[in-house]
Amino acid sequence: MSALTDLTLADARDKLKTKEIRAVELTDAYLDAIEAASALNAYITVTPEKAREMAAASDAKLSTGTGGALEGVPLGIKDLFCTDGVRTTAGSRILGNFVPPYESTVTANLWKAGAVLLGKLNLDEFAMGSSNETSAYGSVLNPWGGPDAKLVPGGSSGGSAAAVAAHLCAAATGTDTGGSIRQPAALTGTVGIKPTYGRCSRWGIVAFASSLDQAGPIARTVKDAAILLREMASVDPKDSTSIDLPVADYEAALEGGLKGKRIGIPKEYRVDPMPAALEESWQKGIEWLKAAGAEIVPVSLPHTKYALAAYYIVAPAEASSNLARYDGVRYGLRVPGDDIIGLYENTRAAGFGDEVKRRILIGTYVLSAGYYDAYYLKAQKVRTLIKRDFETVFNDGIDALLTPATPGPAFELGGKPDPVEMYLNDVFTVPVNMAGLPGISVPAGLSEGGLPLGLQLIGRPFEEEALMPIARAIEDAAGHFVADKWWGK
Repeated sequence: MSALTDLTLADARDKLKTKEIRAVELTDAYLDAIEAASALNAYITVTPEKAREMAAASDAKLSTGTGGALEGVPLGIKDLFCTDGVRTTAGSRILGNFVPPYESTVTANLWKAGAVLLGKLNLDEFAMGSSNETSAYGSVLNPWGGPDAKLVPGGSSGGSAAAVAAHLCAAATGTDTGGSIRQPAALTGTVGIKPTYGRCSRWGIVAFASSLDQAGPIARTVKDAAILLREMASVDPKDSTSIDLPVADYEAALEGGLKGKRIGIPKEYRVDPMPAALEESWQKGIEWLKAAGAEIVPVSLPHTKYALAAYYIVAPAEASSNLARYDGVRYGLRVPGDDIIGLYENTRAAGFGDEVKRRILIGTYVLSAGYYDAYYLKAQKVRTLIKRDFETVFNDGIDALLTPATPGPAFELGGKPDPVEMYLNDVFTVPVNMAGLPGISVPAGLSEGGLPLGLQLIGRPFEEEALMPIARAIEDAAGHFVADKWWGK
């Protein structure tokens, strides 16, 4: 592995500014790494010509001492973000040849900051999945597996997490609807931040569930994630859910101390049976934060047990509505039929995968006459109760909550064929989306089998900066973990 691709985003940024390295040579190193790691299937589309062109432009700016905060830093972009002139598939067949004529707000912010586009990263189809096995472009392999032990990287941002863990980009963008940044970050030993709903614009991101979706970074370190989030976040007049609040200097916030911080430990996040490795990891996290000066406080979030069931009503309902636009008429795949109804039916039958169809059917059912009140409206009321639980805890002086990020480490491809069993992977992450809160997954150790485990921190709305020093304390205590390179051999 090239020494250049071993640089963290922060180190690469600093070396580019001091002209110790050039953006073109850093980009070439990553493009070589991507080619050598094709077995991981992390990228759907690689853009070498565009990447070198952007890197050359960055070198020209850096040579004059100008440029943005990410000038010359090569990134991978989840293939859910529309990129002007670059194919955007959403991991689906129905958008297999879609080339947007516009740029998402988040990626536009990154290019304005000087970042370089390496390519578009693999994901579960329309971000619906927890293992990256529903992608129309094949499953992504977790770098922590091996040629014989093929493990999932988590999902839906599995390509993003795998690419970061395998050093195939300096960092990556992801989206999180029910855990799709934090869960794959936990399974790959990377850092993933799901910001507060409204912190990053959703404009130009292919929609799954509009009241839950939120963009965020996946990176190798807390510092890298903080740097990337600062550039991704902004208010956006094109997104009515975007909030006009100042974006903090998340990197500077890392230097804050934990003395006087009150960290809540919610009893409802203790599953039965609790895997020993998970319990040990959680307990270590508690001890690390205590040692750093924080006060540990037991708390209760009584409606947590309803979160997963309510989520799998709300999210499919919104997916059913959002995916109605894919009809074969305006853009994307078109499969002819005898009439307009036949065109719709044939296009959607051929264009959507099984998991997407399952969620559309569930969503259409719960929104239908006679069932809307019984299911969708009730789920929204439960969502309000979940949000109030968090508000009560934070109003009692709790600064952040510490929980596991996933029920266990990465599992083998095909290891969870039952959809309900797969949905249970989101049990610790879904409540954060239902309440619209910020959450961060930080590597916290290895399982008995040597696979990464993550801990999750949950914060007050729009106070992502308060989570940074707490996450940094866990990271410093746990140490860094790097997968053995087996791909490309």
